[in-house]
Amino acid sequence: MYRFLLTPRWWGINLFVVLAIPFCVFMGTWQLGRFEDRVQTHEMAEKRPDPGTRSPKPLGDLLPVSTETSGRPAVATGTYSDQFLVPGRKLDDRDGFYVLDLLRTDSGKALPVVRGWLAGSPGSTPVPAAPAGEVTVTGDLQASENSGTTGVDVSGGLPEGQLGMISAASLVNLVPYDVYDAWVTLPEPDAGGTSGGMKPVPAAAAQGSGLDLKAFQNLGYTGEWFVFAGFVLFMWFRLVRREAEAARDVQLGLAADAD
Repeated sequence: MYRFLLTPRWWGINLFVVLAIPFCVFMGTWQLGRFEDRVQTHEMAEKRPDPGTRSPKPLGDLLPVSTETSGRPAVATGTYSDQFLVPGRKLDDRDGFYVLDLLRTDSGKALPVVRGWLAGSPGSTPVPAAPAGEVTVTGDLQASENSGTTGVDVSGGLPEGQLGMISAASLVNLVPYDVYDAWVTLPEPDAGGTSGGMKPVPAAAAQGSGLDLKAFQNLGYTGEWFVFAGFVLFMWFRLVRREAEAARDVQLGLAADAD
């Protein structure tokens, strides 16, 4: 009754099942591993001291930015140069913008420094000037933003002097000098100048250090792959049973032989 399993058509079906089930199990296991890695990273981050409470270190000692160094106080010395306003940023559920100045260091590279946040919109709100001369700033280190960062504007077309995303990639075409692939936010609204109503921008948690939506997406994908594996096996048994019943009916004369 089960000789049909040896026909060319069923060889193809059997080969598909033999390959599909291990593939689904492998992908489900991989997604589960990704979820467990994120949980482990989150637990490690919870056990670490608050980055903002750790001793400040020179900027170069904390680069490149990682989950370990993100939020750590970084010290840099230089002179403020170009200023950019970063619109569309909320603080305490209020609309406003960041005041960002580039600090030219002795290395020739510039460090983006978010001196503070102002309510309102760029162009209609007075912006305090940055301190003149050489200054030493201590700010919480942050990784460059990307298109998935909250508040980022990647649509382009912003007025001159405004910036949609804080990153070296977005600044490289706006200034004639190199920019660090990182930025700092000052715990105080300004570094020696007049705050002018600016409020400090809190440092954000490092990406990948918490149980965010992506972590639970990995868990959801895990379940989907295992369901796919079970579905493939279920459909194979169902097809085999239907084919066997059809062969039995032919043998009993209950149905015409399709061959």
